[in-house]
This record gives sequence, C-alpha cells and structure tokens, in this order.
Amino acid sequence: MRLLAFALAALSALPLAAQQDTVVLRALDDELSRSKMLRIASLDPPYFIEYSLEDADVFDASATLGGLLGSSHRPLRAFDATVRVGSYQFDNTNYVFSSLGRGSIATLPVENSYPAIRQTLWLDTDSSFKAAEEAIARKRAALKNMNVPDALPDFSKVTPVQTLMPVPRQAIDPNAWTDRVVRLSRVFLSHPRIISSLVSFESIQAASYLVNSEGTRLRQPNDLAYITVRAQAQAPDGMMMHDSQVFPALEFTALPPESDIQTAIERLAANLDQLTQAPRGEDYSGPVLFEPLASAQLFAQVLGNNLKLTRKPVPQPGRPAPYIPSELEGRIGSRILPESFDVVDDPAQAVWQGQSLIGTYAYDDEGVKAGPLNVVDHGVLKNFLLTRTPVAKGLETSNGRARLHGNFGAAAPGYGNLFIHSSNTEPSSGLKQRLIQLCKERNKPYGILIRQLDFPSSASLDELRRLVAAMQQDGSGNHFVSPPILAYRVYPDGREELVRGLRFRDVSVRSLKDILAASNENAVFSFLDNTAPFAIIGGANYITAATVVAPGVLFDELDLEASQDELPKLPLVPPPPLEASK
Repeated sequence: MRLLAFALAALSALPLAAQQDTVVLRALDDELSRSKMLRIASLDPPYFIEYSLEDADVFDASATLGGLLGSSHRPLRAFDATVRVGSYQFDNTNYVFSSLGRGSIATLPVENSYPAIRQTLWLDTDSSFKAAEEAIARKRAALKNMNVPDALPDFSKVTPVQTLMPVPRQAIDPNAWTDRVVRLSRVFLSHPRIISSLVSFESIQAASYLVNSEGTRLRQPNDLAYITVRAQAQAPDGMMMHDSQVFPALEFTALPPESDIQTAIERLAANLDQLTQAPRGEDYSGPVLFEPLASAQLFAQVLGNNLKLTRKPVPQPGRPAPYIPSELEGRIGSRILPESFDVVDDPAQAVWQGQSLIGTYAYDDEGVKAGPLNVVDHGVLKNFLLTRTPVAKGLETSNGRARLHGNFGAAAPGYGNLFIHSSNTEPSSGLKQRLIQLCKERNKPYGILIRQLDFPSSASLDELRRLVAAMQQDGSGNHFVSPPILAYRVYPDGREELVRGLRFRDVSVRSLKDILAASNENAVFSFLDNTAPFAIIGGANYITAATVVAPGVLFDELDLEASQDELPKLPLVPPPPLEASK
C-alpha cells in the first residue's frame, strides 16, 4: 500500500479502538451509499466511486551533531475520493488534464465525530465529481480531431473483496526514540570534514481503508518505520559529496539495534572522509563489477522502474503528452537478460534466508490481491507490473501492483519484493579476478568496481537538476541511473583505489544483456520507493516499501564519465571546533 509521506504531518501510537473503527467505517459506508445519487442532467453519471482513507499515528524526531531539531507526535486521517464518470470503456481518466481541479488529499477530523467526518467526505466527493465531469468533457473535445483506433478501456473490472484485517498498534516511547536519535547524531562530531549531517526517525502506524461502489470493503494495516541518515562533505577542490542510508522496517520494533545503526553511521562517515581525499575519476569505458548491494540498487532502477508500465494519456491536440514510456514497452517475449536470469515479484514472501522483506503486502491500493508474478523467465520478458488501468492489448487486467499515486487520474504500479536470480553463479572473489583478467586482455590499466550507488538519492534538488541535464546532453536521453558513491579503480595486482565524481553514460535496460556473470552472494536491499527521479528522499508525497534481492554482476562494458559541473567555493573560514565529549 502507498503511504502518504508523513514528513509533512506526524502521528500518536495508541490501540485502534473498536468505537473509532465503527465510526470511520460507518461514515465511509453511509456517504458512499448517498454519493451514488450524484447526477447532473445531460452529463455523464458516475459509474465508479472509491474512498481511501489512512487513519494513522506518526511519531518523528530529527537531530544533528547531538542537538535535537524537533519532534512531533499526533494523529492524522488522510482521505481521498475518486469519482469516475462515463463507463469502464471511456471515462474521465487517462487524459493530460484528468487531475485538473482536484485539490490535495483531504484531512479528516481526528476525533470520532460522525457528522464532522461525513461533512468532509461529502465536500471532497463533490469536488471530485465536478472535476471528473469537466475532465471527461475536455477529453472528448481533445479526441474530436484525433484518430484513435482500437481504443483500450479506461478501467478494468475486478472481483470485489470484503476483508477487515485486524490492525494492532503498539505504544511507542517518544522520549526513548528522541534520545536515540540524538545519540546517533553525535557520531558525526568525530568527523570534522563532514559539513552537514542529519539523523531522523519516523514511525507510521496506520489502518488503511478502501471502500468502493463495486462492493469492495477493505481494511488492512499499513505500518512503516525508518531511520534516515544523511551527510554531506566538501573536497579540497570544492566538489560536494553526499551519502545517506535508510533503515526501514514494517514496524519500529523490527528496526536494527542501536549499536548496529551506530556502526553503519560510522562507516558512512568514514566513507565520506575518504571521498574528500580521493582523486577525481576520469572517463572510462570497459568492464564494470557491481557488488551485490550496488547491483540491487541498479536493478531497482534499470529493471524495476521499467517494469512499471503506465498508459500514455490523451494529449491536447498538437501538443506532446508529458509522458516517458518504459524502455520495455512492446518487448514482451524478448530477451532482456542473459538466459540464466529469472525475475519474480513476490509480495507474499515476508522473509528470505532469515532477513525480513518490507515489500510484503496482501492487497494493493485498488483492493486487488497480489501474489507471486514471474516477470522474466530465462532472460525473456513475460509480464509487467499492472494496475486496473489497461496499458496495451493483452495487458488489460490488474495483477495487484497498484502501489503509488499516479498521474492522469490513475494509480501507479510498483513492485513489492523483486527477486533477481541467476542459475549460473560464482564466488565474488572469482568475479573480481574475471574483471582483472578482462582488463588485461583489453590493455586497460584498471577496471571499475562499484560498491554503492546514490539510490535512493540524498542529492539536493539543484544537484538533481544538474545531473538530469548533463545526462540528457551526453546522449543518455531519459535513461536516468543514479551515479556511484563508492567506485574503485581495480589494478592488475588487485589493489583498489577509491575515486569520486563519476556518473554513468547511456546505461539503460539494454545494458542488462551485457552481464557476463553473477555472484553466489546476494544483497537484500530494502528502500522507500516513490515516483521522483532516483527515488530521491523526500521528493514525492507518496512512498511505498520495496525490497530487491540481487547478486553481484559483472558487465562486459559500461561507460562512465567524470563530472564537469562547476564546483562551489570553499567556506571563507574553517568550521568551528566540534567537541565530541559534549
């Protein structure tokens, strides 16, 4: 299930009372029943109405260098009404202006006042209905001068579900978590080269409700907790470098022990320290080895994002639609990976080899049950991640992957637990030796080994814009892959040298066919996915939990280039002394 990014609003952790649940469900049911009377003479009547509600408690706290920046703890109820007018075949969605006139997500009263809740539901439904009528009229007008043969339906039918799952909540100790965040932030006091740092914690305990006019009546838990660590440093030549790590779990009690997180922060800070002293990278074309973590981050972007097939909206006449198609569109049945590779998305699996997977869910945001989905079989593309919005002939039915808030009045697809498997593997040490051997055969002075990518990215919006612009200018087009954070030159004697300032050039889904080998070691990479480029942290209003399990991979040839960005100037005076003892 998608989660509203509660960085904008935080919540309290008390048991979900039966009375509260009764009031919320009764208000949703009653207003949905009344809304079926919506009519405007001579205009399209509603054929589908849906209410989704997040009834949540959130606690958050953030600190830097041992100083608390702030904390909050309050309830929140976020509500969204969807009204479709017309018919399943043709409605107000999948048009560039389908969302025009729809405001932001409504906030319901947090008290169990039936009249107050009903009032908000009524007003939001009314707004959604009026916007839908305007959108379908504009859509018809736009289509008058267009030839659209074999038009797909705008919405697919599914079997309604009626499931009210238990939604347990655990009491959280705000003082204990605030103290923990403050303690963790003190780690950076021992690293004066790091010029800014932040440690934050957020716990979301939510009951997710979905009721619609087809008969679906669903309640399920939608909990998430995560600690985010971000830091930035500046090299002597002015180059800015950043790194981050997110520790996500489906509940705050499942987060790693404080000692493990402290160790990880120490490692992150040490890496940034080393990067400030590392030489700048140079343009490179040749074999590249991704260790398992970097490989999982790469697959999350290059493969996972292209499996999220969306529908091109109806544009305004004479104007291009703001739409970037999947690189895999139209390639069902084509080989996209070596024959030894299989890829499965399995939201039903909660644990893999003793490690918890956070991409686990039962029903998606449209109330469709999700099961294992084989997307790549022996290197051949077999399926996509689909919602109730048909995207192509033969891809008209949902497979339970509506996980994010999409554009043009439709939900966006997302994966849960994406497993990348190869039947032909070898030890990681063997892959490194193969990298060295390939470089020797091609008379290259070194190969490139990548341990970590900047994904999800902690870059600033300015950095992100510069990166996207540079990638578009160098021929990468819309193939956006986050740059490496930890990249090493590997010399013929096995020595590794950390370098900085590299980015990929024209790495796309077609590059996956150049994988030569995979390791027998796998990384479990869990992260918070969103629709922003590089899943940038805080870059979108909705997030969803996802996991990628992948081996390390060796590519025959990839291109990297040195960053040519103009470097900022160093501070005019040195930083103040940091006293780790305080």
